Order: sequence, then structure tokens, then C-alpha cells
Amino acid sequence: MLAVGMSAFVGTHLLMSHPLRAGMVRQFGQGGFLGIYSLISLVAFSGAVIAFGKASSSPQLWDGQAVVPWVLASVLTLVASALFLASLAGNPALAGTDVAGLSTRLPHGAFKVTRHPMMSAFTLWGVAHILVAPNARTLILAGGMIALAVIGSRGQDAKKVALHGQDWRVWMKRTTFLPNPAALGHLGLYWLGAVPVWLLLTWLHLKMALIPAGIWVWFEPY
Repeated sequence: MLAVGMSAFVGTHLLMSHPLRAGMVRQFGQGGFLGIYSLISLVAFSGAVIAFGKASSSPQLWDGQAVVPWVLASVLTLVASALFLASLAGNPALAGTDVAGLSTRLPHGAFKVTRHPMMSAFTLWGVAHILVAPNARTLILAGGMIALAVIGSRGQDAKKVALHGQDWRVWMKRTTFLPNPAALGHLGLYWLGAVPVWLLLTWLHLKMALIPAGIWVWFEPY
């Protein structure tokens, strides 16, 4: 059921984001499309999360609670927090963003790291969860999120090229698809915002899922 739910979430998300989007917007209007899109995504993902909770958490492929996986996952989720925050400002990859004249701009900030900072954040989130919980249910849930982020990023590039041609082609040449670790310093002040966000999210992970994450691994879950 988890595999079915996650396949439905990823599949409907990709279909509505790309091949079906234009037709649905014409049929239902932008507001109607967003409502239907959000409802279907919420139902599919909720079903996957419920199935995840009922699925077995064993066997583990390795000891995800060991120091090395925990440290790597903590670093990746902190980086993901910074990339996600940075992706909310001036991100030309977001739907509906005006990219006219993009070929005349030089990438800065998060776009020195990757042209898809939001999708990269989701990918790093997925990888981090697989590191600390290397079992079948996590591979399906987090792996589905990784697949959605990677395929969705490719789809965004193809859509932007079709819509904006040379502007996006030049932007692709000036930016990278995969995150460049050497450029993470360009996130600048977003690191300051990422720390409290990361602390809050990992604390909520402890309180809501009763599974410690980040620094909260040193605290009891109850």
C-alpha cells in the first residue's frame, strides 16, 4: 500500500505539473487547477504517510543510528534547510516566474549552488532519511521524493526551454543541475535562517514522530 500510495503521489504530481497542466488550467482556470492539484496531492501523500506508519521498520540495511549516518544526515538536512529558504526568493524555476532577460543575468546566491535549490533541498531530505532509516519503507517514501525532485527538475528545465528558449538555455549553461558543494558559501545569510528552521523541524520530528533527529538525538522521545 505504501508503494501504491507513493506511486500515486509521484505520478499524479508529475502529470499535473507538466503534460496535464495547460489543459487543466484552460478547463478549470488557474485557481481551480491549483485547488484540484493540491487536493489530489494531499490525498495521495496522506495515504502514503498512513501506509508508511503501518509498514514494518525492519530489517535495516545498516545501523542508521550510528554516528556517521547521523552526522551526515544532520549536515544534509541543514544544507537542505538553507537551500529551501534561498529558493523562495527570486527563483526563476518556480512556475509563473517572469524569466524575461534571464540570459543577461549572472547567477548569485543559491543559484551559484544549483539552478534548482528547492528540488535539491527535497533530494537531500530524502537522502538524509535513507541514511538514518535504511529500511524498505523509507526507501519507498524517501526514494519517491528523490525521484519526484530529480524528474521534476528535468521537467522544469524542459518546460522553461520550451517557453523561454534562449534565456533558459543560457541560464542552464551558467548554472549546475546537481548542487555544487564548493559554492555553499554563496548561501550567505540564509545559513543564519537555516539554523533555527533546522532546529525547529528536528524538534517537531521528535515531538510528532517520537523519533529524535539532529541534536535532539540526545534527548528522550517522551
